[in-house]
Amino acid sequence: MPTPALPTLLYEDDPTGLLTQKFGRETANYFSGSPLNRVSFLRSDRDFLRAAFSHPSTRFLLMKNLAPLVKKSDPAELGFVSLQEHGVLTLTGEDPFAKTEEEQIRDFDSRERRGPVILFLGVDDRGVLVSGNEGEEGVFTWKDFKGAPFFAVDVTPREEEGKGKDEAAEGVIESVAKGDKFVFHESVRHMGLQAGQAAIYGQARALLDWNARNPFCAQCGQRTLSVHAGTKRVCPPTDLALSPGDINRKPCSTRGTVSNLSFPRTDPTVIMAILSSDGTKILLGRQRRWPPYWYSTLAGFQEPGESIEEAVRRETWEESGVRVGRVVLHSSQPWPFPASLMIGAVGQALPGEGEKIFLGHDAELEDARWFGMDEVRTALVCGTSNLGEAPGEGYVEGGLRLPPLTAIANRLVSAVVEGWWVLARI
Repeated sequence: MPTPALPTLLYEDDPTGLLTQKFGRETANYFSGSPLNRVSFLRSDRDFLRAAFSHPSTRFLLMKNLAPLVKKSDPAELGFVSLQEHGVLTLTGEDPFAKTEEEQIRDFDSRERRGPVILFLGVDDRGVLVSGNEGEEGVFTWKDFKGAPFFAVDVTPREEEGKGKDEAAEGVIESVAKGDKFVFHESVRHMGLQAGQAAIYGQARALLDWNARNPFCAQCGQRTLSVHAGTKRVCPPTDLALSPGDINRKPCSTRGTVSNLSFPRTDPTVIMAILSSDGTKILLGRQRRWPPYWYSTLAGFQEPGESIEEAVRRETWEESGVRVGRVVLHSSQPWPFPASLMIGAVGQALPGEGEKIFLGHDAELEDARWFGMDEVRTALVCGTSNLGEAPGEGYVEGGLRLPPLTAIANRLVSAVVEGWWVLARI
């Protein structure tokens, strides 16, 4: 699978700007750089959602078991469809946003089959995906915003107790299979999409997965309801399925407080390129399940009550025994598998005993070692690949292998090799 290019910044980076002069050009990592304007403040606007959903220019990204619809002719491009194609309208209904959020909560009835999660992704206000947003369909305009709206729809067939199979969802999948334009990608972790479209896929995947994982309230165990165009879940106070005389559900501590809604989960994860004290080597580790000679930067979850810098030092010491002094943030990467935010950093080991490797604290790593810059530089040229794929042309068996360009680990290692840390950033 060809390695896609990295996203470009959505703003013009002024080389004379004070921040750019001091810290250098901003790094844009894979899964960032969406061309869509999320206009998140409009997700609760029923009138906007109804107009956006029904407009002829609106496009839908279909997701089956978290695998995106892609073009048969080029799987690096997402397959966007209209409401009238492949039975999407039958699955979603003509007016899924007819009710306000308050009305949805008031009319909650657990006897009814829940429709698919319809996630509002944003508006293509720069005309990147739909050139000019013009033609026979016209231009969608809402107040000061103009451009084709984009939604994601979960078409995964789900059986509900007492309600049978989801025939409408199965019909969408069958219709796609009979066509010659689109196909659901074979992997639920598509890493070969064009940069901007990868960001759209990442947004859709993370939010649809979160909705699927949270059908019940974490406080009281009762069923929740997706609102806010797929980006929040609420525990309704009533259920019309209960006896007519008393439709109140059992009490739940999430109601009537500031925590009365469930928001999508994002797990902060530190990932770090650690330099030796003299700046000539970089610390890399490997897990047992990885291919031979394949190493990467160390990483781990940031814990509550811990700064990013502290998490870098703790995780490095726990996994490798190396003690880290100064830590500088480099860049970040959304990682929708399922919902991490990779926070990239560069750290420097303390001299002497601080550089000593010891793997006895944590069994996560099979090996960790210091690699010289020349060896790492060679690996970046011909030894990168996704897990399960062959290294690049020119690789010599036994040489160091590294993650691909689409991984922030690659970008951190490249930054160190290129001397990012030498400039006036520390």
